[in-house]
Amino acid sequence: MTQLNPTNHTPIINSLLDTDAYKLHMQQAVFHQYPDVDVVAEFHCRSQEDLRPYLDDLIIQIEHLCHLSFKQSELDYLASLPFFKPDYLSYLATFRFNKNNIELSNNGDQLTITLSGKWLDVILWEVPLLAMISEIRGRTIYPTATAEQACQVLHRKLNQLHAAYPTLDMSQFSLIDFGTRRRFSKQVQHNIIEQLIEYFPQFDGTSNYYLAYKKGLNPVGTQAHEWFQAHQQLSGELADSQHLALQTWLKEYPDSLGIALTDCINMDSFLRDFTPALANTFVGLRHDSGDPIAWGKKAIAHYQKLGIDPKSKVLVFSDGLSLPKAVEIYQHFLGRIKTSFGIGTKLTCDLPEVESLNIVLKLTSCQGKPVAKISDEPGKSICRDESYLLRLKQAFQLVS
Repeated sequence: MTQLNPTNHTPIINSLLDTDAYKLHMQQAVFHQYPDVDVVAEFHCRSQEDLRPYLDDLIIQIEHLCHLSFKQSELDYLASLPFFKPDYLSYLATFRFNKNNIELSNNGDQLTITLSGKWLDVILWEVPLLAMISEIRGRTIYPTATAEQACQVLHRKLNQLHAAYPTLDMSQFSLIDFGTRRRFSKQVQHNIIEQLIEYFPQFDGTSNYYLAYKKGLNPVGTQAHEWFQAHQQLSGELADSQHLALQTWLKEYPDSLGIALTDCINMDSFLRDFTPALANTFVGLRHDSGDPIAWGKKAIAHYQKLGIDPKSKVLVFSDGLSLPKAVEIYQHFLGRIKTSFGIGTKLTCDLPEVESLNIVLKLTSCQGKPVAKISDEPGKSICRDESYLLRLKQAFQLVS
């Protein structure tokens, strides 16, 4: 057993709303469309860092998490939004995290976490788990780091931005906080949000539902890779899975949450499935891997090919962005298509001398069969079954 750090016993998650919006949005879709589907998801640390010493502290945080429920005031807030239906909110009123869905171990060469069970029960684990791991690690390795330091770094970045682009028209720039999963701490994220509200007029919202609720911000998020991955085993043919995922999303959300993630397979295969009907209905696309400029050009070309004015659509960029990189992309597409920028780690884990942690939790099977993420960036590909991965690539014409 590792030595416990008493500081890490303070509960990190105190509200079930402290999660990314796309998790609740996907869970409602699963509640209505796939309530009995089983999945497995696994934790991956992309950083070269041993996280095994944090297991015992993480177990204590999970105990706290499993005692939480949605407060009535939180459910009332969700009911005031156009996304949620009464039957799903009634389900949320009874929701609790169940320890039977999670297995943890430090017996190998890295911390291992496996989630298994009904997709409906498993889907909300990811964000609080990653946030808890990140904060436990931050408390342990950087005990003197403070939220004030993070805010000082933010203000330096804002000043540098204004100095570098004194005449740039920023009126159409849109910044969204995507920083919950890999935040240095909850306090850092909260303080950064407060500073952005006060000092950055182009700040348009957050993926964190608790912060949206408390600060009166726009909650932002649609679906993640797991939505498309699961459909690989929910469609009759692999080649139809992406199209089915998009159609089913529209069945759940015909008039809202119309941003589609493009890189579960890759952008080219996505666009082959992005028919005129889908392209007209979805309000835009989200980028999460590969070269953002090349991706954006492909999106614009596709809209033009279909006779759709790109200026009527929006591209959301969310792949490892910093403020300078976001402004560079914004400049490139200004006047050609609307843009929005979801920044995570470089907002909520940017402190002096602090090295950020790259951790993910991804679906590996659905209905007892493998699923995969291929991506536009090889380092982000995930699959346990090489033979299945080959079949998937063949289905989407990535290999002959």
